[in-house]
Amino acid sequence: MTRPVIVNVSLAGPELDHDQDATLLGESFRLVRRGTSGDVDAAVALVEEWRDRAAVFALSGVREARAAGLFGGRDSDVARIRAACGDVPVTDGELLTDVLQEWAIRSVQSAEPGYFTNARVLVLGHGTHSRTAGVLAEFTPNVEHADPGARLDRVALQAAASVLGLAGDVASLPMRLLPGGLRRTLATPAEWVANEVARRRARDNDVVVGAYDELTGFDLEDLAATTVVSAAISPGRLTDLAARGVDRVIDTTPQPFDGVTVVAATLEAVVRLHRGGDVSVDDMLRAIEEADLEPRRLDPHGPRRHHRFAFVIHPLSTQYFRNVQPLGLITQVPGMTPVVEKAAAYLPPFVYSHVTGITSPTGAEAEGWLITVGGTPKELMAHPPEFTYSRLLQAADLARKLGAQVMGLGAFTKVVGDAGVTVAKQAPLPVTTGNSYSASGALWAAHEAIRRLGIAEVDEKGRLHGSTMVIGATGSIGAACARLLALASDELWLVSPESAKLLSLKAEIEAEKPRAVVHVATRPDEVLGEMDMIVTATSAAGQKVLDVMALKPGCVVTDVARPLDLSAEDVAKRPDVLVVESGEIKLPGDVRMKDIGLPPGVVYACLAETVVLALEGRYEAFTVGRTIEWSKVKEIYRLGLKHGMELATISGVNGVYTDDDFARVRTRALAARAEGGRS
Repeated sequence: MTRPVIVNVSLAGPELDHDQDATLLGESFRLVRRGTSGDVDAAVALVEEWRDRAAVFALSGVREARAAGLFGGRDSDVARIRAACGDVPVTDGELLTDVLQEWAIRSVQSAEPGYFTNARVLVLGHGTHSRTAGVLAEFTPNVEHADPGARLDRVALQAAASVLGLAGDVASLPMRLLPGGLRRTLATPAEWVANEVARRRARDNDVVVGAYDELTGFDLEDLAATTVVSAAISPGRLTDLAARGVDRVIDTTPQPFDGVTVVAATLEAVVRLHRGGDVSVDDMLRAIEEADLEPRRLDPHGPRRHHRFAFVIHPLSTQYFRNVQPLGLITQVPGMTPVVEKAAAYLPPFVYSHVTGITSPTGAEAEGWLITVGGTPKELMAHPPEFTYSRLLQAADLARKLGAQVMGLGAFTKVVGDAGVTVAKQAPLPVTTGNSYSASGALWAAHEAIRRLGIAEVDEKGRLHGSTMVIGATGSIGAACARLLALASDELWLVSPESAKLLSLKAEIEAEKPRAVVHVATRPDEVLGEMDMIVTATSAAGQKVLDVMALKPGCVVTDVARPLDLSAEDVAKRPDVLVVESGEIKLPGDVRMKDIGLPPGVVYACLAETVVLALEGRYEAFTVGRTIEWSKVKEIYRLGLKHGMELATISGVNGVYTDDDFARVRTRALAARAEGGRS
């Protein structure tokens, strides 16, 4: 029995041509594909050649041929090819293409939540990917179109016509009404402009939507870290896209046949052959289910995912303005520094640095933007919270346009008002303050500081053989720190004015079988001088929580309260005590960004939290408000380790502690202990 023949006549090139027997949906048939490189007469001749043998004709390649510059004809040319098919059924793939395009996008977003969220998308072609663009617009507002054909009316007829000295009324005509020779003359400069615009935009986009011939027609060479949404991707095309740097190709056309690459029109022809007549969308859906077809996700460089974040910074002092021109010149004028400081607070947010090169051991990658708002702490605190909220929401809108999927708040921007709650509710993307990782980093740094001081005894398992204290133990972060120290020290004091809560916390910790003996007190004074390590986690907001002069020489105090419990003046009184404010984190990979006052690749823990969330694909308001949850402190620490975060530096109120600083504190502490007093 002779197998039915499905003939795909394409106006695209011949590189995907094939002639092969195949089986699908229980039907056996012969698949034939012939490309004519835009030659309509050749396409008509092919149809006439196969008309007596073909069971179904699949016509395709019009869009691809136009993109490759092979076909500049009209719809009437395509109609001539269809007419030549006579009584043989014809499919063009449009019915199936719409279903496949939408399905491909939704399946990726479902399997990898947030994949297209706020992505910068460039759509090539005029109206041919409308379904894809429409679905993507549900997940991101950053969808742009680059279409040489559409630009011909706007660009060629206005710019090229004037260059060629054509009459003004000619420049107002639609391109399709002009004679072919004149149309080609005008198209050349327009296509150059459109292609150049597309190339520039592609470098700044995360997703490019287009047929393979559109990608090559636009001459898009640099597609590094880009996802391409396309169709009918053959092994050779995949190799080419990989060479252009593409991370992932989403092929909206299932490829159920070994050795050949088919288009949607061919699959639609198979379904028509199977159904024995005209097909509906429901027929297509049933066929997809029956044949177990699905879009393809192709990762030519192996599985990896590219994430995007933003982080808001601001000048911590007027010294910043002295280092930035032309503000630096203005501040040299006597009396102008306060003027510049006030004026800068009203400047719109802008990008200070593009951050690239962050690569997790998992293979995930991240890029981000440091966005500056102009207010110093003095100016931010001098205005009502709404002043800062408005700047942060402007920054969030800028971050959204850049394609960020999560945004972090740095320094005083997360202290003002309700500590990020209002901004998180109103921003167009998730916002986090980073305080969970700040707390985690501070505890991490405190443990390392005790080890580096080398005064208190720490065993090989990292457990402190000494006494510890948590001031503010009944708060969320204080209770979290207490549970940790109960497992890592010999003796633990819980301090809080909330006596009933203290007793409950003590009972809970003891039920967890801690290593430490647990005590409670409403004030720290009586045993303060016996502590090897103290964590302050109060909400005292500037009130005195402990007497620094009563501290034991060599004691490590970790201040995780925000605002800080200990002032710079308090710290200066005790050079034999180490006060840890934060632990800075080294990001994984070959990180490139502008100077933020830390060693290369090292960032503040609050910024690291934003990066960790991005690498994990957790686009959420992870930490907002003044309450920090212990579960999140533990989780962000665990996720940080997963993605290669390392403790890089330990900081106090005056900045990063150096080896000399540790040596100096150690020397003074040992001397004070030897003298039975303090230096």
